[in-house]
Amino acid sequence: MEFFCHHRDRPGSEALRDEMLERHWSYMDRYAEELIARGPTFAADGETPTGSVHIVDLPGPAAARAFAFDEPNHQAGVYRDVLLRRWCNLLGRTMWDFPGGATGGNRYLVLGLGVERTAEPKVPPAQDDLIAFGPLLSDDGAAWLGTAALVRAPGPDAARAVLTPVEYAAVEVHDWEFGGRR
Repeated sequence: MEFFCHHRDRPGSEALRDEMLERHWSYMDRYAEELIARGPTFAADGETPTGSVHIVDLPGPAAARAFAFDEPNHQAGVYRDVLLRRWCNLLGRTMWDFPGGATGGNRYLVLGLGVERTAEPKVPPAQDDLIAFGPLLSDDGAAWLGTAALVRAPGPDAARAVLTPVEYAAVEVHDWEFGGRR
């Protein structure tokens, strides 16, 4: 089962985040085979961390909750909250398989949060800039709760356009970059 996890930083936790970096990476190393995508989000300045995204394939909801809440940054208080949802990989690949590579161009996390509906989102026809794309689902996978996309785009407005706004109660756009050890 695939899960989308977005840890959002607590304001003022940047020094603690820096202190925890090796522990975070070591923890994620244990999940290297299960990761579909990962990476930090940033404020509009492109420098200030605001969170971490992890899309991971795990045995079930209990394993996903353990993954999200046992994470060292979460345990230390770096994060203020966690968005954890079932997810479905509509592109069928990992971020490392993205033909556009790990660098070049601006990268964004786009979250469309909406009211429940029965149909999953359709993958946009222009897929060249999609790194990851799929629905956010309830724990049992039966209810659609939104959509998460990782995209390469010239700017936040172009990234936002990957989702049709009328289908969502809110659309968030966050600067994002490919994650992992540097």
